[in-house]
Amino acid sequence: MANTLARLQSLSQRFTKDRIGALLLLVLGACVTVTGTTYRIGTLNHMGAGFIPVTLGILLLGVGAAIGLTSAPPKPPSPSDPKPLPPEWRGWLCILGGVAAFVVLGEYGGMMPAIFASVFISAMGDRKNSVRDAALLALAMAIAGALIFSWGLHMQLPLFAWS
Repeated sequence: MANTLARLQSLSQRFTKDRIGALLLLVLGACVTVTGTTYRIGTLNHMGAGFIPVTLGILLLGVGAAIGLTSAPPKPPSPSDPKPLPPEWRGWLCILGGVAAFVVLGEYGGMMPAIFASVFISAMGDRKNSVRDAALLALAMAIAGALIFSWGLHMQLPLFAWS
């Protein structure tokens, strides 16, 4: 039992957060690239269905390699190290709630209420944000979203739809 705990501690010292993140990006990038090559890639002028996935996969591989190569070597823990902070449950829940609000309100309320609610709820995940600041940010993002996606790109999602 003590031998197993020593091995786990040795592994946790070798694999820092940066190295784990780099490994995950490399695996994801490889999977996306391989999957993207099963579709027609095309050229820059006539892109096929696999062009964007292959490009994204290669970029993920590059970022993962850069993070892995530049990550600092792990340092052994010392008694003077500060205690790790507890998880930010408020931030996690607000971000997940913002995504859920966008899905529900995008379907039943339209793009403007969906963007406003999503940004407002997600912004409230930061303890330093006030309700006023979150509302102003949400309003600015809803207006920018309407200008870009509705009038600029002519997306099919209506601005308001009360169904």
